[in-house]
Amino acid sequence: MQNQSHPETVERLTTGLLKMVSVPSGRYAMGGMEDDKFVSEVELPSHEVTVERGFLISETPVTRDEWCEVMGGIPAGNLPGLPGDVPVVSVSFADAQTFCREIGENHRLPSEAEWEFACRGGRGTIFPNGSNISTEEANYFYDELGFQIGKGRLMPVRSYGANEFGLFDTVGNVCEWVADVWHPGYAGAPSDAQPWLEGGKRGYRVIRGGGWDHLPRVLRASWRDWAPEAACWDNLGFRVVKDL
Repeated sequence: MQNQSHPETVERLTTGLLKMVSVPSGRYAMGGMEDDKFVSEVELPSHEVTVERGFLISETPVTRDEWCEVMGGIPAGNLPGLPGDVPVVSVSFADAQTFCREIGENHRLPSEAEWEFACRGGRGTIFPNGSNISTEEANYFYDELGFQIGKGRLMPVRSYGANEFGLFDTVGNVCEWVADVWHPGYAGAPSDAQPWLEGGKRGYRVIRGGGWDHLPRVLRASWRDWAPEAACWDNLGFRVVKDL
């Protein structure tokens, strides 16, 4: 990975309700890596992306407390009795976009390329912090043999360490909506980190990150999948970007 402006210190800002991290501009190789045994064709071809402008991104996925403060109540499908510092789930793509609009001007969902750049934190490794991952580093349920080794539930944000950019829960806990329409591979993908909205499978958006009920392979930095825009799943949330 080539990251032209990897910060030595993390710049954290509070913009209104959300704690946000400043992500620098830079350049990186987006997509699956050659030494990753779980890489799939939807993560290929690996291609260079230039993030031309830095941006702010929420330090964690949006929590139940944050959602309630903006939207006035928890969406249907969220289990009662959970603490306010777990990610909000069961929000559709449109719900996530509405939250972004309501929270303030210039707030939006990240593009897929921005999300992966932020997730990698300036590192060119299979997982955000190395070539392997453990339940000490992220919230997932099963090992690769199908044995239950994780918590088996949503965890409060910041329960695990941050990546090099200072972001928490980029993998595990919840999958995250991003702005892009689903394309089953990167042939023809933008190289400037803008959301890929032309073509693709209409009505379906990219999701990233892997959730609390997944296998480790789903928590790889390059993993990607799709969800119908109307999906309201118990392992699917989002985080917010603000343009600088």
